[in-house]
Amino acid sequence: MGRLWRLAWLETKIFVREPMGVVGTVGVPVLIFVVLARMVAERRGDALADVPPLIAGDLPILGAMFIIATTVLSLVTIIAIYREGGILKRLRATPLRPPAILTAHVLVKLLFTLITLTLMYLAGRRYHLVIDEVPIVSFGLALLFSTTAIISLGFVIASVVPTARFAQPIGTLIIYPLIGMSGLFVPVEALPPALQAVARAMPFTYAASLLRGVWHGEGWASHSGDVLALTLMFVVFTGVSARVFRWE
Repeated sequence: MGRLWRLAWLETKIFVREPMGVVGTVGVPVLIFVVLARMVAERRGDALADVPPLIAGDLPILGAMFIIATTVLSLVTIIAIYREGGILKRLRATPLRPPAILTAHVLVKLLFTLITLTLMYLAGRRYHLVIDEVPIVSFGLALLFSTTAIISLGFVIASVVPTARFAQPIGTLIIYPLIGMSGLFVPVEALPPALQAVARAMPFTYAASLLRGVWHGEGWASHSGDVLALTLMFVVFTGVSARVFRWE
């Protein structure tokens, strides 16, 4: 366990030393959230009717989905870079077991997920989008749980990208359309049957439902189906990545 935490701390320092990675993972979601929050703040009252319902009512949920997306894209990219540079191969030759090596990356991503959520929470209070009654701790746990489940999909993507150059584009082409089908923008039931099938087979749909419910005060028990679906998908995607993951 001590080796795992030391590796996670090392990966954290490496990540912080790469400014673009920090900006993309933390800065971009917070910046988008602040821009949209200011839009809502400037159109309060009757003018708020001109603001799209997603931005007016579910802006924190959209922000949380951006956090998940950038976290997973960051993971896909760093794994591809490590593989292409031979770092994964060298790490595998150390006494650390392969699951511990990959777990360290997950811990780093979850740490920066919490940091980004904290910054968004502070921005939300600044623009009065967060009220004291919001269960922020429960929402944070839901975000970490959802991120962990979707990171398992990230490992599958990282396993099949050919080179580091294609990691970000391929990850973006997969992840953002899935967010578009998650029910945040239009109800899943309103999608064409083929897209409904895709949406229900992917974790973003259940993450959006869980995050929205918790934010609006619904208990986890009310979303046990979402929790179960995310858990099953985590198991399935972890099993798939274990079989197809390439160390070199």
